[in-house]
Amino acid sequence: MAWDPTADPIAQRGFATCDRVLELIGDRADALVTCGQGTSALTRFANSRIHQNMASDDHHVRLRVVVDDGRIAQASTTRLDPEGLERLVESTITAAGLCPADPEYPGLTEPAPLAEVDHFDPATAAAVPGDRAEVVADFVGTGPDLESAGYCSTDADTHVLCSTTGLRYASRSTMAQVDAIHRAAAVEGPPTDGYGQITSSRLADLDGRQVGEVAAAKATGGANPIELDPGIYEVVLEARAVASVLLFPAWLGFNGKAYAEGTSFAHLGEAQLDERIDLWDDGTDPRSLGRPYDAEGTPKRRLDLVVAGVTVGLAHDRRSAALAGTESTGSSIGQESFGGYPGDLFLGAGDESLLQLIAGVERGLLVTDFWYNRILDPKTQVVTGLTRNGLFLIEGGEVVAPVQNLRYTQSVVGALAPGHVLGIGNDAQLVSNEGGVVHVPSLRLRSWAFTGGASG
Repeated sequence: MAWDPTADPIAQRGFATCDRVLELIGDRADALVTCGQGTSALTRFANSRIHQNMASDDHHVRLRVVVDDGRIAQASTTRLDPEGLERLVESTITAAGLCPADPEYPGLTEPAPLAEVDHFDPATAAAVPGDRAEVVADFVGTGPDLESAGYCSTDADTHVLCSTTGLRYASRSTMAQVDAIHRAAAVEGPPTDGYGQITSSRLADLDGRQVGEVAAAKATGGANPIELDPGIYEVVLEARAVASVLLFPAWLGFNGKAYAEGTSFAHLGEAQLDERIDLWDDGTDPRSLGRPYDAEGTPKRRLDLVVAGVTVGLAHDRRSAALAGTESTGSSIGQESFGGYPGDLFLGAGDESLLQLIAGVERGLLVTDFWYNRILDPKTQVVTGLTRNGLFLIEGGEVVAPVQNLRYTQSVVGALAPGHVLGIGNDAQLVSNEGGVVHVPSLRLRSWAFTGGASG
């Protein structure tokens, strides 16, 4: 049964708050107001023991007003009492009057139909510390001789958006995640870590034992790593590593504003990536965790970015869309200086298991994760960073030895270029990273440039 926000008391409180803000504004300005209500909870553990349970309630209102000929200001508050809302309205309208007019202001979004999306699980929203502790116990139990550390989290959010143009939208979502490591002591040298993560809209989907077994195997298998010379290696990137590097083409490549400014690598209509690559953004997909509308109230839909290696789309908010003579793709994050962002990214899966990807490599590296990732050149998508939590040498199609962490310096677009994608895994999954939550599989790539050890 589809969720009915008019029958949900939390959503109704949000609508009442937004209506009160619009009532205070009256006809003095055009306005877009959102109300977020939710709970974030975390069970943290270290040294294989839970040491912290915490939870926070989030209630906030964000307001964007436009006065006169495009004078814009926005502000937010966590005070939802009458005095707090009145102060928010008056200060934001006053601030807008002091701003210069914006001749390229695209106007507020008009109402349009929304896709039916409900990434919400009641059991996850109602989870208590004991529920998360069960997941932690399962993870820790897979490494009785190892040290474990990490967290299990549950989040629930109800969001309401209203405007003077008649928008009245609501959405809700939940997210559960276990993110943790096992650490193994080495006979010589430093200890080694193995990593595991799983993300879902449902706490019941978090199999702490399965994730723990993966992390434990990486930790114990990573003891006494060998030193490998920097160079160009064939690689199998696990899903976590793939998610890390896809952040940069999403952020600075398929961004309509970056494209207009000439800083994007994207060339629409050109086969820039391997023909195996399909990349799209879709907050309406049941596997995603996104809302059915963006920060400006534009309905989301599937947005193809790359089809069979050909760059075909860009993410636009209302401003970049107006400048490009097209329509918003529902990709606003509420910051016009940033532009459109594909925040519900999908990379098409393949038909090979992780073991089959490894079996095809004569000599290369298996990469669990990248971190400290930094972009060096948006135009070429050259990124640098470090491996962590499990780097292994592959020879003759088998993992033969752990390897000391390496620094990489690599063009992401170059690594995915035509002829460079040798295999795509059937293990696509949600992965949480700095840019949000993406849905990606493992990849086998022809080459990846490692340029130094972890120290430089």
